[in-house]
Amino acid sequence: MNYQETTNWLFNQLPVYQLQGASAYKADLTNTILLAKHLNNPEKKLKCIHVAGTNGKGSTSHLLASILQDAGYKVGLYTSPHLKDFRERIKINGEEISEKFVCEFVAKNKTFFEANDLSFFEMTVGLAFEFFIKEKTDINIIEVGMGGRLDSTNIITPLISVITNIGFDHTHFLGNTLESIAHEKAGIIKNNIPVVIGEYTTETRSVFLNKANETNSEIYFASDLITEVYSSSLQGDYQIHNIKTVQETIKILQDQNEFKISLENIKSGLINVIKNTGLQGRWQQLKTNPKVICDTAHNSHGLKIVLNQIKKEKFEQLHIVLGVVNDKDLDEILPLFPKEAKYYFCKPNISRGLDALILQKKAEDFQLIGKAYNSVSNAYREAMNKSSKNDFIYIGGSTFVVAEIL
Repeated sequence: MNYQETTNWLFNQLPVYQLQGASAYKADLTNTILLAKHLNNPEKKLKCIHVAGTNGKGSTSHLLASILQDAGYKVGLYTSPHLKDFRERIKINGEEISEKFVCEFVAKNKTFFEANDLSFFEMTVGLAFEFFIKEKTDINIIEVGMGGRLDSTNIITPLISVITNIGFDHTHFLGNTLESIAHEKAGIIKNNIPVVIGEYTTETRSVFLNKANETNSEIYFASDLITEVYSSSLQGDYQIHNIKTVQETIKILQDQNEFKISLENIKSGLINVIKNTGLQGRWQQLKTNPKVICDTAHNSHGLKIVLNQIKKEKFEQLHIVLGVVNDKDLDEILPLFPKEAKYYFCKPNISRGLDALILQKKAEDFQLIGKAYNSVSNAYREAMNKSSKNDFIYIGGSTFVVAEIL
């Protein structure tokens, strides 16, 4: 199979959470452990930092990778989902895994995958770990897909565990209280491995402290410890929390004396994160007149911060291109959006995308008024046509909406 056929097979072989939702979720690590054994347990030979959290784990992972890359190390980076190309999920020093390696890995292990009913995510984790072993990376930043305790990445024993924050997302899998979600994320905390917490609430702090005590892990609350926040090329108010988390994580890594990282490496890595890693979709400016911003925030925790940041912008008219997936709790996120904006409702081009007319009708209940369009690109084009140079256009609601714009 060529690369396109191989990635099609990966996506179509079994339901994928990213595309299908709940039917793809496996609350078990048995298959991942089986695959790791089949691959000669690459996870036991990798040095890693493990990153979980409701929001910010992608930015945090890229920031960490950029700093370590600036310090001269060969850095593996595993994240999800991708925006445009599957290979974005697996990078070394900002360079995506080759199409050839993806094809060869799947061809070599396809019979095993099929015989053991492996999921897309399990196969992708195996691919990343095998690639990092073959390329002899010095250190790897591994982002959790969803949750933590039962996530396929949770077979690693990292140098440091990182949990960015806790908010309401994927509640049908992780629970509908902050405590229950924190419990799932805290599942990445390992015996005698330090853990950095980015943000916490009264409810989640006790969960983290209890888990750290149970595992005899040193715990660090970055928001309480970091007072000076260095600059980054990543814009968006929410990045302040991510940068604090990263600075504290690097400080612990420095104290472990295995990696040499200077203050210059830290500052340069933060400033050059987009250049070093290719990260996209985080308060990303696409045009100037009118100002066009896209952002992958898609749950209430993330959207609150992004929408508050929009309030700080100066514009004559606000235009919002909005699309979501069909399992999104609209009663939770739609009240966050401003009533004075003009809306352009659209459906992301995946099976999980919510029909634009349904979104439009539901939005009317919250006095959010606009038209429905048959594609993301048409909605964006119309927003551009209706905008003056002093207006502001925001594109979001879903990672998939941003992916189509990019």
